[in-house]
Amino acid sequence: MKSLYMTSRQRRADSLFKWAAAACASAIVLVMAGILFNLVRDSGPSFDKSGFGFLISHAWNPVTQEFGAASSIYGTVVSTVIAMLLAVPLGLIIAVFLVELAPPRVSSLVASAVELLAAIPSIIYGMWGLFVFAPLMSRYAQPALGKTLGWLPLFQGPPMGIGMLTAGIILALMILPFICAVSRDILRMVPAVVKESAHGLGSTNLEVTTRVSIPYAIQGIVGACFLGLGRAIGETMAVTFVIGNDHSFGEPFFKAAASRSLFEAGNTIASTLANEFAEASDPVHMSALVELGLVLFLISAFFQILAHLWLARLAKSAGGAR
Repeated sequence: MKSLYMTSRQRRADSLFKWAAAACASAIVLVMAGILFNLVRDSGPSFDKSGFGFLISHAWNPVTQEFGAASSIYGTVVSTVIAMLLAVPLGLIIAVFLVELAPPRVSSLVASAVELLAAIPSIIYGMWGLFVFAPLMSRYAQPALGKTLGWLPLFQGPPMGIGMLTAGIILALMILPFICAVSRDILRMVPAVVKESAHGLGSTNLEVTTRVSIPYAIQGIVGACFLGLGRAIGETMAVTFVIGNDHSFGEPFFKAAASRSLFEAGNTIASTLANEFAEASDPVHMSALVELGLVLFLISAFFQILAHLWLARLAKSAGGAR
């Protein structure tokens, strides 16, 4: 009887746990749906005024109530691309060094430093970028780039220090610890017997890393990259300090996007929201800012869906290879 009683109680506990877990999972879905609903509802006045032209308009003038998301989308994409181009290879190289090459003490020390970088608040990155890094960019880096690569439109113009390039580098420093730490943990999970077998066949450290370790851990590495991408897209304070917060294009978006310099000031969706949301008293202005938030939400959701599809494809390919 006691055994039957305990079994029944365990079943009830399992059922309770199942329903509690389902409720928590459903709450996440409801919260996301609620956020999306509020963004769509509150962006209604702006959408009624501009329609889908809001996405390609470069105008942003609260006085005349002209609003467009093109400059903010452009700044978000450019700063994120710069950050990813810098942080992904550097983070992967550091992770490989920590796992495959560094002595244990050095690996532990560098890993602790990387984790400390991840713990620094974004506003500290922004203040350091504005008061220390931007003057260095203006005095040394941007003039050097202008002399060597000035024939490219991307590196023309006065060296102001702040701007798209500076914002992208600051973002790279911020997402580097996440990419590096996750990649390091994934590479540590590669079975030692697999690497030892490759070494036994005469492979060098480089060959084992590029042909064994990285292919084995590629799904986790891609996940780490998308984790960094998600933070780069939505980063606010650090970018607001150093990007310049300029909406002006002077000509239509798609033409200007091909000829803008990375030295120029710009803005992102997140920096625009941080700068203007507290001062937006006009309903249309407020609605335009909410619509910017909706665009950022949809961009983040798009990249999350893309990440899951890519990981599923990688898993399928790996399964087929095995």
